Amino acid sequence: MITPTLRQLDIFAQMIASGAVAVCARDLGLTPGEVEAEIDALETRLGHRLFDRKGGVAILTDAGRKTVEAMQHLSEIAPDDWQDGSTPVAAPPTPASAPSPLHAPLPLRMPQPEATRMTPLRRASPRETITIAAHPAIFSHFQDALTAFEDTNAQDVAITLDLDIHSAAQAIPALARGRIDIAYFYALGEPDGWPSRYAWSEQMTLYIGGAHPLAAQDSVGHADLARIAPVMLPPGNSLRPLIDAALDAAGVARAEPVLETDNLYDIMMAVRDGAGYFAAFGPLARDFARMNGIRRLPIAFPLPPIDVRQAVRSGADDDSMPAVLSEYLFR
Repeated sequence: MITPTLRQLDIFAQMIASGAVAVCARDLGLTPGEVEAEIDALETRLGHRLFDRKGGVAILTDAGRKTVEAMQHLSEIAPDDWQDGSTPVAAPPTPASAPSPLHAPLPLRMPQPEATRMTPLRRASPRETITIAAHPAIFSHFQDALTAFEDTNAQDVAITLDLDIHSAAQAIPALARGRIDIAYFYALGEPDGWPSRYAWSEQMTLYIGGAHPLAAQDSVGHADLARIAPVMLPPGNSLRPLIDAALDAAGVARAEPVLETDNLYDIMMAVRDGAGYFAAFGPLARDFARMNGIRRLPIAFPLPPIDVRQAVRSGADDDSMPAVLSEYLFR
């Protein structure tokens, strides 16, 4: 659920163009250590390794090439949604302790790499292109299988990624319009409106500041939660309706949120300072579990798991390439 900062994506783009850590750092006016730290943070957020870095040389991995393809694809299909990519990378950086906003937009500009410094991106096959939509954290679960499938069928199919679809509400219209062929998305059970199948689940967890009185209790019930305000993602966030529905299903009555923001740093600081509790699942929950001064609430009742589901566009016959790929990834 954490998306990269513009600074990290600028450094990622420049690393592709330069092909070496030292050259990238020189061109951006940074130290090699700063460049490597930002690339490490970006790889952690996306859930996969972007470069093979040996002896200072940076070569895109298969997952790194697909990330570039996804960024280029998103810029092509919704250019009006992105910010101007002219923001200089030398702007004051986000502190290392401050995670990025959850939904920072992707930049438009992607410097073209020098042919001698990176493995070229595979060109789309003239026969068939398959577009897969998934959150980066979901994509990391099947990236190796996807690479193996594409390598085996290189003459017949090219695969592109859309990493901006996270929920059933986003996936179903895109499948209906034929804009994507396969979707993996988060859902609370099986959604109406499109056939899908269960892949796996992520457990939802509630977190609060370690000094908050609830953190010291052996068990926290509905009445306890009703007395404190939550910290929430904003209503415009694609995952907010899903979290609201999960808390409603668990019978959690909520006061007016004390904070609504996409900025993970502000969320973590508010929770750590005792402003309220925060509901998280997947990689975001694991980030909170590692934070000093934040504790998992011992909830006395079950919270519904968040499903990851797979769906395929209509018209994909059982022997079509999208159907074959969906079965291959589902194994």
